[in-house]
Amino acid sequence: MPAAPVLDSFALLAFLRGEAGDAKVAGLLEKAGERDAPLHMTEVNYAEIKYIVLRQDGAARWAEVARDLPTLPIEFHPADRELADVAADFKCRFRLSLADAFAAALARKHKAELVTGDPEFKAVEKEIKVVWLR
Repeated sequence: MPAAPVLDSFALLAFLRGEAGDAKVAGLLEKAGERDAPLHMTEVNYAEIKYIVLRQDGAARWAEVARDLPTLPIEFHPADRELADVAADFKCRFRLSLADAFAAALARKHKAELVTGDPEFKAVEKEIKVVWLR
């Protein structure tokens, strides 16, 4: 069975905000829950989600998200040295944000698909499998 997909910040934010692609992410989360095979995300991407929600939607909305996140079938991975080395390589070779580089690194590590709608990932499609929300 293939590895569970990796979500980047774009994908989870689309789900949390009901933006384009949210139904695809909801379907992935539902399948992950049914199979007891959580999706993957880095703690770096978690931090990106937190600051975006706080900045754009406010503390009250973040409190709701923070309450609901632990109920979702997502395994959050720390930014250890091995992952950081791969992320640094992606960041050096491609025009990616640091959080996106960590998402790509996690997808490579798990030989998993990366789910996103962020066009920055077009640059790494030869390196990892990208599943587009749009």
